[in-house]
Amino acid sequence: MPQNCFTLFSTPATIRILIREADLIVGSVLIPGAKAPKLVTRDMLKTMKKGAVLVDVSIDQGGCFETSRVTTHKDPVYTIDGIIHYCVGNMPGAVAKTSTLALTNSTLPYAVEIANKGWKKAMKENPEIRKGANVINGQVTFKGVADAFGLKFALVDKLL
Repeated sequence: MPQNCFTLFSTPATIRILIREADLIVGSVLIPGAKAPKLVTRDMLKTMKKGAVLVDVSIDQGGCFETSRVTTHKDPVYTIDGIIHYCVGNMPGAVAKTSTLALTNSTLPYAVEIANKGWKKAMKENPEIRKGANVINGQVTFKGVADAFGLKFALVDKLL
């Protein structure tokens, strides 16, 4: 990263202090299977420099800025209180070939293992594959998804 760029943990105190001077804030919170927490509130926008930019990479999980709403590549920005928002859903879609290659390289070994062993045996033998389960036999096996949608949660190990 260039010297004028730095990353920090998103503690409330750090955000309140640094938001006043930031030209660009990139929010990229991921809690698998759950909505992203709101790290920047609407009131905080008033403390920011006019013309500053918020990029919400977490928009596919509901966004990590209170003022975020999904935009598109065709109409990517909007302004609230003088702060420019970029909240394009599926940002990797702008570089479809590159993102597809990256995703394929990451997931193909798991797909091959599932194809060779069958899903049940692969889940029993590989904890990473087991962690990827969301639904088995109609039962939600990912706690974050169950909680987010108010559904009953079932343990993967009991269904294998």
